[in-house]
Amino acid sequence: GQAPMSATSAAPQQQTSSVPAAASYKIREEGTLKPYPRFNAEEDVQKMRKAMKGLGTDEKAIIDVLGYRSNDQRQNLKMMYKTCFGRDLVNDLKSELGGRFEDAIVALMFTPAEYDAMELRRAMRGLGTDEAALIEILCTRSNSQIHNLTECYKRFYGRKLEQDIISETSGHFRKLLVSMSVGGRMESQAVDHQKAQTDAQRIYQAGEKRWGTDENTF
Repeated sequence: GQAPMSATSAAPQQQTSSVPAAASYKIREEGTLKPYPRFNAEEDVQKMRKAMKGLGTDEKAIIDVLGYRSNDQRQNLKMMYKTCFGRDLVNDLKSELGGRFEDAIVALMFTPAEYDAMELRRAMRGLGTDEAALIEILCTRSNSQIHNLTECYKRFYGRKLEQDIISETSGHFRKLLVSMSVGGRMESQAVDHQKAQTDAQRIYQAGEKRWGTDENTF
């Protein structure tokens, strides 16, 4: 028989795990557009007003401004544009641009929470439901992001997001989306290995091991 392994000889094997400790995980959220270092809101809105004034539109000038400013800087531009010209920047962009280019530029002018709220409304408006859009937004946002977008939804449309989800979806999919829309998921980075094993066993019992699927467990 093999001699029992001592505590000292077992220690090196315990350290060979490739899984990092929970404390080493860090969440970083960072857009691809960095704040423009020489940002000057008044100069930017002057350029955009000139680009849209008179016949035709200088689309390159608009791209050169909005395509190189962070979301916070673009929100400043909306306010500065109205301050300087007494006009709404988004309305002017809509009147001067068209097609997919208009869609992209106008989308840049909203905060992430506002755009999420607009996309959720689009996904549930009219005939049919864009289920992929509902999943992409509600299942990937943090709790604080969910709270912000639900506030925007109520402010924009005068209705509760949860009520629209209930009226436009059904069954287990409805239950999932309603639970996601509350914004109350646990966000701790600490891993409860015992709970993970228990959950994995429950999922196996509810799906692979049985005839049919227990959707409630999932």
